[in-house]
Amino acid sequence: MKNYFSVFSLAFFICVSPVLANEWSGNVSLEVRKFSEQGISSSQKKQYGSISVQPEWFHDWDDGKQSLTFVPFYRWDQHDDERTYSDIRELSWLKVFDESELRVGFRKVFWGVSESQHLVDIINQSDLVEGIDGEEKLGQPMINYALINDWGTVDLFVLPYFRERTFPGINGRLRSALNVDTNNPIYESDDKEKHVDYAARWSHSLGDWDIGLSYFDGTSRAPSFTTAVDSNGITTLRPVYNLLQQTGLDLQATLDAWLWKVEVVNRKIKGEHYNAATLGFEYSFYGVFDSSSDLGLVLEYLYDDRDKKASTPFEDDVMTGLRLTMNDENDTSMLVGVIADRDDSSRLYSVEASRRIGESYKLTAEARIFEGFTDSANPLYSLRKDDFVELELAYYF
Repeated sequence: MKNYFSVFSLAFFICVSPVLANEWSGNVSLEVRKFSEQGISSSQKKQYGSISVQPEWFHDWDDGKQSLTFVPFYRWDQHDDERTYSDIRELSWLKVFDESELRVGFRKVFWGVSESQHLVDIINQSDLVEGIDGEEKLGQPMINYALINDWGTVDLFVLPYFRERTFPGINGRLRSALNVDTNNPIYESDDKEKHVDYAARWSHSLGDWDIGLSYFDGTSRAPSFTTAVDSNGITTLRPVYNLLQQTGLDLQATLDAWLWKVEVVNRKIKGEHYNAATLGFEYSFYGVFDSSSDLGLVLEYLYDDRDKKASTPFEDDVMTGLRLTMNDENDTSMLVGVIADRDDSSRLYSVEASRRIGESYKLTAEARIFEGFTDSANPLYSLRKDDFVELELAYYF
């Protein structure tokens, strides 16, 4: 599949770009990850370097009512073969009508309002070789028709092909103790990756309130796992992709210095229903210390009613954080946070910071610390030795 996307991207570029007026942008980045100690496997390294390229090509016509967008992505990693890959983040055609829009192709769609986790975000598959927070997504083939009216926007989705989740390879970091066998996934549907998924979402702004109601029926983006023995006699994990029905609500209220956030889902998978929610707020102090800087206090509660049977580590946790926005010409910002489990001593600390350098460069720093993950039943137990610092320098064109 990785080779398919590479060939398709290159063929599209060669055939189309010479005959249409081009608008190019994008970035090239150099990334270094440094881990504080040896990982759970002797094949893992303490330092990883990588280079990524993400150009963007755009063309519109028909007085802006039609457009094509193409965003390929490629990363080369020093040690992890699974992190050397390519993807189509977007390759889509847009047609704008009087009160509706039609999009066809590969796209990325984001739903959600919370900081710590995005429960309602279900359209795209998480790209775990890019990061464990699920922020980076693979491009999803889709047909998306949007009805736009005064009473809100209704998005209808047909998703004709399923993208499997990416996982670090045997030499990679931030992976499970057993290697994930991505070549032999198990599907509940007989149609496997060709199962057609459907989704719909209504979104609207009512004064200070932004609301979204969504429904999804298709293959779950988050797999469960079963152990298996490969042809070399090595025990591996096989991802299992079950069918899922999800109803979701995302709500955000902007009330002066307060930003209130709610994400709630009800899911049915393998014949069982369960509920999960993220509730919280962000309060901003403007012009702190008589400066142009703003300081935000973030607090969120993460809940899953399956308790210890949940496949997520965040079934009864609290996230607290501070967001600093300098409001300077370099767009300097930082977010420091911790997710604490209310049942044990485990803590996940994170730091994210970024700053522009001149007009074309951006420096980004990230750090993760996994503290107190001593329970082997915790889904993050295998990351207990994966504290790291990451630096990325990107050039934008």
